[in-house]
Amino acid sequence: MQTKITPELLSSRIGEEANTILRSCVHCGFCTATCPTYQLLGDELDGPRGRLYLIKEMMENNHASHTTLEHLDRCLTCRSCETTCPSGVRYNHILTLGRELAESFAPRSLSYRLKRQLLLAILPHRHRFMLAMKAARLIRPLLPASIRAKVPATAKITPATRHLPNQTRSLLLFEPCVQPGLAPNITTAARSVLNHLGVSIESIANQNCCGAVEHHLNARDRAETRMRANIDAWWPLLKERNNLPEAIVTTASACTLEIKEYGELLSHDPDYAEKAAAISAMARDISEVITLSDMENFQIREPKKVALHTPCTLQHGQKLDGVVDSLLTAAGYELTPVPGSHLCCGSAGTYSLLQPEISGKLKNNRIAALNSGKPDVIATANVGCQNQLMSGADIPVLHWIELLANEINHE
Repeated sequence: MQTKITPELLSSRIGEEANTILRSCVHCGFCTATCPTYQLLGDELDGPRGRLYLIKEMMENNHASHTTLEHLDRCLTCRSCETTCPSGVRYNHILTLGRELAESFAPRSLSYRLKRQLLLAILPHRHRFMLAMKAARLIRPLLPASIRAKVPATAKITPATRHLPNQTRSLLLFEPCVQPGLAPNITTAARSVLNHLGVSIESIANQNCCGAVEHHLNARDRAETRMRANIDAWWPLLKERNNLPEAIVTTASACTLEIKEYGELLSHDPDYAEKAAAISAMARDISEVITLSDMENFQIREPKKVALHTPCTLQHGQKLDGVVDSLLTAAGYELTPVPGSHLCCGSAGTYSLLQPEISGKLKNNRIAALNSGKPDVIATANVGCQNQLMSGADIPVLHWIELLANEINHE
């Protein structure tokens, strides 16, 4: 793609990075075939190629309208287009740059800014979010249907099963901020499974949000502050040990992806670039850890049909498509076919709260696809996707690690 970005902008960090990415696009249009919003809305400007043209035009003319921002905001940042793109266009990165620049040209409405500040004040803060969820459960019958569906009626925690054979592996476990309030059993299940496999687990003290919420809401400075705080909390622990933990593990594919990208996101910071790259190299989704284990430990007693929704952050972001499928199949579950398995469920971080209409349509489409094989249960690998699908499904929706933990609990 030819560009004529203004000299002033081209000399900036945003302009230089965006120019390189824009020039890597060859207009092929393969991305539109796998873009959820383009498939749903049928508008070229609501597909990756169209959004790239909007960003190019904005950078060449030093101008953006609220319509430009609206089309950029409708992107789920699911990265399905990156999986499809034959040219390796770093679409997710340029979209972040484009939104940042568009906001400077077309300031958002007061109502949007207030809503965003509310999300930033609650979601990345574990205890605030838990209090908010407790309050929401108390008044759940009075909430609007769209909000009520996202508030689980209970948050019962099943005690972790402790099987502690010879422990030959050591992990640091990072718990997502919203998970204790939405689905605390996921962490319990992860501990049960890892303990059963002889893995020593240590929780990370003084951990912050991974930074994904602020990152997705274009609060770049806040996101980087959280990343640095996490690195400061983890680094002494890693440096003081003779036997380093094998990995920093999370059960939420969105958090794993964010931590895996610390190295890139802080590459401009001379004080943290090297540490961030080292932390990113240690980040693992829990599926990467379990896949190194013998799945004969989890042979199920009763056959169960499972429809697997692989989160975008797992299959497109981390390129781990098929890993969870293989684990569940090896454990004895029957995976049902899911049409359009590359598509997003519409959760996408805060997208379901800021773009509820589009998110709701994507959710309904995903649930219909997941139900098409008549499964007994729906499984996924990210708490946000789980909460999104639970709000519309009429069968259980679990994190896949809970399925394995249930087999331990039934022994």
